[in-house]
Amino acid sequence: MPAKILAFGELLWDMLPSGKQIGGAPGNFAYHCRALGAESALITRVGDDPLGRELIDAFRDRQVPTDFIQIDPQAPTGTVDVTLVDGQPSYRIVESVAWDRIAPEQAALSLAAGADALCFGSLACRTKENRETLFKLLDALKPAAKVVLDLNLRAPFYSAELIAELLPRAGWLKLNDEELLVLAEMLASPIEPGPLFAADGVLEGNKLRFVRELLDRYDLELLILTGGSQGSFLFARDGRDSFSPALSTRPVSAVGAGDSFTACCVVGYLAGLSLEEINARASRVAAYVCSRPGGMPELPEELTR
Repeated sequence: MPAKILAFGELLWDMLPSGKQIGGAPGNFAYHCRALGAESALITRVGDDPLGRELIDAFRDRQVPTDFIQIDPQAPTGTVDVTLVDGQPSYRIVESVAWDRIAPEQAALSLAAGADALCFGSLACRTKENRETLFKLLDALKPAAKVVLDLNLRAPFYSAELIAELLPRAGWLKLNDEELLVLAEMLASPIEPGPLFAADGVLEGNKLRFVRELLDRYDLELLILTGGSQGSFLFARDGRDSFSPALSTRPVSAVGAGDSFTACCVVGYLAGLSLEEINARASRVAAYVCSRPGGMPELPEELTR
């Protein structure tokens, strides 16, 4: 039976130099979970406007359920201005939009009760209204469900206080090399900047100490650490870990690559794959996403098996 995986947060339009692309980390994550064979759904909100209707149609075209996309009669659909430098994105995220006002509808709470996993990002928690809705969804989950926090730090929409509120609610944590440094500073446990991994796939300096500290302090089952061209690491609370070198690819855009990586980790873990199998598959999928524009490219069949 396919795993039932939920995402909570933003669905929006990334306004790229080449034109608009459907995006938002939770939307990307839900799409890739579906592409990898899970039953996925996104709990979000769009405006009652042409951009919102286009988003719903685009999600429907990608075979992802749209039943839990709320329609806001007042706030507009979210947009993000994205600029790319050497394939790496930077963002200007519009505020006071529909996905800032996700409501705790009963249908969504009922859906959460049967879910095997729920993934949310720190960006969607920039409003009190969303945090209250998220916590109600988390309370509705069954005890065995995986709770994944994607630490998508986007200035100025995070603070030490917000992260301290979110981390205890998570069982998994996903972050990249830059976010690792920021998180360490916020938690008063600074680590030295520089390369993430040594050539043999060992964390440099005191980064490993901080990762182990995070696993212990917040009782995390799994920590997902990505470093772009440096590779990726999975750390389990029981002491297991897995390093995967980055795969060679011709980068077009890194938008959505981390979200596809997280989706592979959740789907693979729930399917009983080893950390090595999960990491290798996630690296292949993320490399492919980097080679295509936008965060939701159609995956070739060999990557979905």
